[in-house]
Amino acid sequence: MDISHRTVAIIGGTSGIGRELARRFAAAGSTVTVGGRNQDALAELAGEGFGTFDIDVTDPASVAAARDAVLARYPELDTVVTMAGIMLMEDLRDPAHFPATEATINTNLLGTIRVIDAFTPHLIQRGGGTVITVTSGIAFLPFPPMPSYAASKAGVHAYSEALRAQLAGTGVDVVELVPPAVATAGQEKVNPHALPLDDFATEVMQLLSQNPTPREILVKGVLMHRWAERDGTYDDLVAQRSQALAMLPSRQG
Repeated sequence: MDISHRTVAIIGGTSGIGRELARRFAAAGSTVTVGGRNQDALAELAGEGFGTFDIDVTDPASVAAARDAVLARYPELDTVVTMAGIMLMEDLRDPAHFPATEATINTNLLGTIRVIDAFTPHLIQRGGGTVITVTSGIAFLPFPPMPSYAASKAGVHAYSEALRAQLAGTGVDVVELVPPAVATAGQEKVNPHALPLDDFATEVMQLLSQNPTPREILVKGVLMHRWAERDGTYDDLVAQRSQALAMLPSRQG
């Protein structure tokens, strides 16, 4: 992918990985607009020179309105990055976890599908473009304290695979970005192994720049997650990660 002449919309890009990718695409020469719900963050991004738009991926009307606004301003849009997501811990022994499940699936999985449905007709009509979905190493190697997050990201992976097959021949590519733990929003305090954001983004942009662009953007730090089953390390790693269940309030004391 030539990252220097793109018109990119990043949905859910007001912080962390999305915000850094917006800066990287812009620094490479692409035109970038960023959507989200955080008004303060959108104002900051506008101050940096980015286009911005309001979008709540859990609300179909908001997604449709955002699409119309983006395409009116950027009719040449050729790249859509859909990465709005939430990450919540849940105790599956407690039925009170279910609202967190609903919110996670509605945002991470259904929200991704809503965005794809909104922008795919435009990309097909223009004869080409790229949809970049964002999953997680946790899609392939579950982190037991966050079961619905793992399920939602595994769902986005499967949906991306099917979308790629269905869009074959249209000129629209589907690329899946698979982050490991990245040091954003305090992750470096929770997980000392989290990758520095700058290093992660540099590796991502290098992979995206390859020709042809890989179907999955796998930085070195996520390979152990992605290929755990193939490599025979899955059971041991899940058992190791299950020790984190001690973080749940009901398991303490």
